[in-house]
Amino acid sequence: MKFIKSFAVITGIAIFILNINTGVQKSIAQEKSPFKFEISFPSTIHSKPITGRVYVIVSRNSNREPRFQVSPTGVPIFGKNVENLMPGIPVEIDKNVPGYPLKSIKDIPPGEYYIQGFINIYTTFHRSDGYVIQLHQDQWEGQRWNRSPGNLYSNVKKVYINPEGQETIKLVCSNVIPPVKMPRDTKWVKYIKIKSKLISEFWGRPMYLGAVVLLPEGYETHPDVYYPVNYIQGHFSLRPPYRFREGTSFYRAWTSKNFPRMIAVTFQHPNPYYDDSYCVNSANVGPYGDALTKELIPYLEKKFRIISKPYARVLSGGSTGGWASLAMQVFYPDFFGGTFSLCPDPVDFRYYQIVNIYKDRNAYYKEYDWLKVERPNNRATDGSIRYMMKDENLYELVIGDKSRSGGQWAIWEAVYSPVGKDGYPEPIWDKLTGEINHSVAEYWKEHYDLRYYLEKNWSWLGPKLVGKLHIYVGDMDTYYLNNAVKLLERFLENTKNPYYAGTVEYGDGKPHCWGPRGTELIKLIADYITKNAPEGEDTSKWKY
Repeated sequence: MKFIKSFAVITGIAIFILNINTGVQKSIAQEKSPFKFEISFPSTIHSKPITGRVYVIVSRNSNREPRFQVSPTGVPIFGKNVENLMPGIPVEIDKNVPGYPLKSIKDIPPGEYYIQGFINIYTTFHRSDGYVIQLHQDQWEGQRWNRSPGNLYSNVKKVYINPEGQETIKLVCSNVIPPVKMPRDTKWVKYIKIKSKLISEFWGRPMYLGAVVLLPEGYETHPDVYYPVNYIQGHFSLRPPYRFREGTSFYRAWTSKNFPRMIAVTFQHPNPYYDDSYCVNSANVGPYGDALTKELIPYLEKKFRIISKPYARVLSGGSTGGWASLAMQVFYPDFFGGTFSLCPDPVDFRYYQIVNIYKDRNAYYKEYDWLKVERPNNRATDGSIRYMMKDENLYELVIGDKSRSGGQWAIWEAVYSPVGKDGYPEPIWDKLTGEINHSVAEYWKEHYDLRYYLEKNWSWLGPKLVGKLHIYVGDMDTYYLNNAVKLLERFLENTKNPYYAGTVEYGDGKPHCWGPRGTELIKLIADYITKNAPEGEDTSKWKY
């Protein structure tokens, strides 16, 4: 009996110890969370090593490929930098890789999903300022990483995900995005692409500027007529100006009798940071302001019958193009004859959307004694909030660090900031916390705060801008851009010697991007040019 009791005790202790060990092992296994993704690419589609960023994208539906469902309010995406990644070598996306809107793959709820792997390829740039940096080189798609020619992606895979499990889900990026198919010239629309000497020297490799030119009715049958031009600023597009297309109301107006005969031109100036350069000289992006005014526009004015005089060069644009068209007029006041700027990006950095970068401590929160309130980023006209400041910034950080997301906050940082010690733009704030760097803010103020620049230089700049500034914005702008416009208007309305004599108009309850467009805008510009043409200029020739 004693032996049996002793054996039972020993057995019980052994079982107890075994249970403890099993529990510890189970706990360790859970803590390690071995679930992960592996992304690779075969040498048959890309034989050289890749430096860039690798993504895994997860979706609940297959309506579109997951890569096309990514946005600040879209599906989860997880991103990781790679350097000299060889073909066939897998990249792990595990719980430590950052994601948005989920922070980690361990936060994916168990269930069935459609997943896709993607590789965004970077190019090494040896810039003229001595920095060697790596960014995605635009392939004339407009800096859209998920559509950019040469980038790699996997087939969509339907899988069951259990983040507590030990499965490794493998995705092979065996597809290459094909080159952009360029549209052909037509009777009305001409496509231009030239190598820029200034931009190529800055970036240390061939860089290009482009334009889409819309010719007026009767251009071929009136060979002696020269025309005023509307230079339209905005995001990269291969579409004709004003979306000119047969069958549309704008087409019918453009080709009708008694319609102003002008030439309309959209610019194309994608760069390694964004689909648009913002048309100014920048320490990080390059001398695009000079390149556009000294290379592209002179080229266009020689190739087409454009009146090569300031009064006949009128700018317009909305949002990004609203800021760019206003900035070009302000920084090149003698070159252009006026601007019609719609819903411009922040024109006064005391309202950088909804942040005062000079006085606020944090971009993501309004801080009180005992309370922190998140700052909104996007609203509907009824005031309801779509997402917050931190959301879009954190989304961009997952797409690409060091201002390499190709997103809105990234390009503002690239255009406005000084060059950081690593060769990339100096951040205006910490992307994770939102804490503002006020020394960078002061640099922004001195170089790109348009209201501040106008106020500081009005004594000599004002006389060059009288009657030239025309700004339109909805007073419920989606991105709160009306607030900065109001600060600019306050300055302009108080100008003296001279008074600015321009226009600032608000759309009651209107969102981004309110203002005159299409035929209305063309007629407005034509009337403006006629009214302000220098004495001796015959404006009747282009009104046949």
